[in-house]
Amino acid sequence: MQFDPNFPIYMQIVRLFKRQIASGVLPPGFRIPSVREQAVTLGVNPNTLQRAMSELEREQLVYVERTSGRYITKDLAIIDHVRTEMSGQIIEEFITGMNDIGMHTEDIPALLKQHLERNKTQ
Repeated sequence: MQFDPNFPIYMQIVRLFKRQIASGVLPPGFRIPSVREQAVTLGVNPNTLQRAMSELEREQLVYVERTSGRYITKDLAIIDHVRTEMSGQIIEEFITGMNDIGMHTEDIPALLKQHLERNKTQ
């Protein structure tokens, strides 16, 4: 994984996990590999990964079972909330990007509809 040097690595890892949880790549109840295993896989310090896991626990996306490790939450309402939150962020970034290239906000829905219809036929 390539990390952005302008953004804390642990937060980038949190964002990665949120995307994987929201998309279903990491399904509810999935057992997460150990911190050490993940640190090796991602090429980061185990302390950095531990900090990311702590943040995910704080946000209730991950829970710990003392004897068997960490798991993705089974609470579908929490997962749906993350999905909605992330989709809102993506939409805001999209609108900002469109405005940055000179597109007016009121023109975006028509452009998006054209693009979606074009992709539907492909």
